[in-house]
Amino acid sequence: MGINTPSENEAELRIGATDTNMVRIFISSSAGEIPMDFFPDEAEEIARELMAAASACRTGG
Repeated sequence: MGINTPSENEAELRIGATDTNMVRIFISSSAGEIPMDFFPDEAEEIARELMAAASACRTGG
């Protein structure tokens, strides 16, 4: 499955700080759970990438 492949899968996404000062992205679905921990600077880079993708969607490309 690629970035442009449509999907009907449902999942819950949670994002928060851990007690070890990491940023956790936690994905839960019927297929399982995926916890991903990032250093704060990595999380900020992910946030910039999300913002860039949202901007590209708004401008059509």
